[in-house]
Amino acid sequence: MLRATGTFQPNPFEVCVQAWAVGGNGTQASPFATIQEGVAAVSPTGTVHVLGGTYPITSQITLNKAGITLKGYPSTVIILQAAVILFLVTGNGVTINGVTITSNNPYAVDFIQFAGANHKLINNVIFGPPQAGPSSGWVVNRAFVSQGSATNLIVRNNTFYTLRQPAYLNPNSTGLITNNVTYNSRGFVVDRAIFVFSGNSWGSPENAVDIALLVGTLTGAPYDPLADLSANNSTASIQDSR
Repeated sequence: MLRATGTFQPNPFEVCVQAWAVGGNGTQASPFATIQEGVAAVSPTGTVHVLGGTYPITSQITLNKAGITLKGYPSTVIILQAAVILFLVTGNGVTINGVTITSNNPYAVDFIQFAGANHKLINNVIFGPPQAGPSSGWVVNRAFVSQGSATNLIVRNNTFYTLRQPAYLNPNSTGLITNNVTYNSRGFVVDRAIFVFSGNSWGSPENAVDIALLVGTLTGAPYDPLADLSANNSTASIQDSR
């Protein structure tokens, strides 16, 4: 028979991380110090609670356990401090929810790359540091990229700004981009991907273009009629190169 010991044992489905913690075991009372430790300890379908604080990151973090959630809080800020992809998301059903992501320099990398299926990017704020001159000369930093293998990617209720692009959507990737706010960028780039855009809006400074449809991207739904695509996304400006 188990007896109470007066201590809380780690729960691999509810793992806590707190910046600058020391010697933790992943409980709320004694959290891990780094996101990497939390991801290593969490079980599939579990949640890594990234508690308030500033998290400098210099090496890539792979999120590849099925169904896990990386959950941030209002004061959770993740700062990329090296020219590496911050999060590589693979497998199935990973969620990134409620974090703020930025970098100490405008690195020419993606903050997040998605491969696999059924991932969610929701309720986040992702932005780059200011760059000089017109956006056409900025380094190519992006909030996220969908690899060709990424399917049913849900991107909802995020804010993206001061980036070369909020996203580059690669051929054959699919999903939904809805209710996001994007400004001071060169817009979403659709390269033969199939994404439904709905309810997105655009702040100030305005984007060079809100949605760019590259050569080879399909005609018809979900992009045509272009007037409907624009109207369904707060009169989006659309560059159609098909």
